[in-house]
Amino acid sequence: MPVPCECQSMTHTYTLPPCSSQQQVKYSRTADSDSVRAKIDNLRVSFKNTRETLAAIRGLTLKKARTYLNNVIQKKDIVPFRRYRYGVSRNSQCKKHGANVGRWPVKVCKNILALLRNAESNAKAKNIGPNSLKISHIQVNQAPKMRRRMYRAHGRINKYESSPSHVQLILSPIRSKVAAGKGKKHTPTKAPLQNGATAGTV
Repeated sequence: MPVPCECQSMTHTYTLPPCSSQQQVKYSRTADSDSVRAKIDNLRVSFKNTRETLAAIRGLTLKKARTYLNNVIQKKDIVPFRRYRYGVSRNSQCKKHGANVGRWPVKVCKNILALLRNAESNAKAKNIGPNSLKISHIQVNQAPKMRRRMYRAHGRINKYESSPSHVQLILSPIRSKVAAGKGKKHTPTKAPLQNGATAGTV
């Protein structure tokens, strides 16, 4: 948008750069026309806790994901830690998830529930029933670290950083499974080699 210049002659104009809110939001995957998307940037939650929580709800339906996150908040269920598992305590609730260690990241669960509500509102705006949606894509990326100071002895200062996250998800309708075709399976024959042997033989 042209804005008058601050010089003496008010004839010159310059153009403001585009605002960041007007730029198109980028997703790592393209969504179909019957899918909905939602994302949040610079979320002030731990990246490691967020990664493990999203891995636990990936592929679930919207209803099951909400129930699971609410159970984690009430400590009726647990988030199993599989990648960032070192230093995490063991708990018997992890047995049903096939893991040994886990946590109850309440702050992460509350923010993911808010993101799911946002995606559900987007689905209602597109006249898509939320009961027929499942989490087809969910992703977390590390956001720029936020720096603070930790004052130490003898006049030293150490860094004290937080690890925020970028979270995005796509809800897609549940597809009906295609039945397997009847008949014998085609087994490809091994092509003979030049020396008379067949492929796969030593």
